[in-house]
Amino acid sequence: MGIQERKEREKERRRQQIIVAAKRVFSEKGFNKATMEDIAKEAELSPGTLYLYFKNKEELYASLSLRILQYLHIRVSHVNKESDLSPDQKLKALMDAMYDVYDFDPLIIINMFHLQSSETLKNLSETLLDEIKQLSQKSIGAIARIFEDGIAQDIYVDRHPVALADIFWAMFSGVVLWEASKKIISADKDYLKSTGHGLRTIRTGNP
Repeated sequence: MGIQERKEREKERRRQQIIVAAKRVFSEKGFNKATMEDIAKEAELSPGTLYLYFKNKEELYASLSLRILQYLHIRVSHVNKESDLSPDQKLKALMDAMYDVYDFDPLIIINMFHLQSSETLKNLSETLLDEIKQLSQKSIGAIARIFEDGIAQDIYVDRHPVALADIFWAMFSGVVLWEASKKIISADKDYLKSTGHGLRTIRTGNP
């Protein structure tokens, strides 16, 4: 292994160390109360070291979303590869995939939806913002492809598949945030899975 490769690996290892520490701090204190100093202390690094990897707290917070978006794209792409499934079966597989994405890291996906609806995105570097946008677009595109066959077979409403994918994503984000609010009332109940059938309303005449 060359010197440059070792440096790159060490840089990535340190970056992941910071991200893991940030997740713990954000989980305990929330975004508003957490500070870069708190995260540096949790990571056992100096605050100055954090700024070598992330320009501010908002960028570090947003970086937590990348892992979820990458997993989302992998899961939805896998559903697309199931060529022997009918449109209805693919929709069911898509719903199962979305639940898996939520279950993969509920806290981060909830934070991601809050992030997307806040002013925080304006404080991100262009590189990170572009990465988030590209992963989001790839995932929406993969979801849209799932609807294409159903539209051709008159199973789903005759609308552009990307529009249906946007609706599906909006419904998913709404249910996830609703689930988060309900968890405050009853933490031991799984609201998300029991209400997942609501995502089937894209079908024509079969709500």
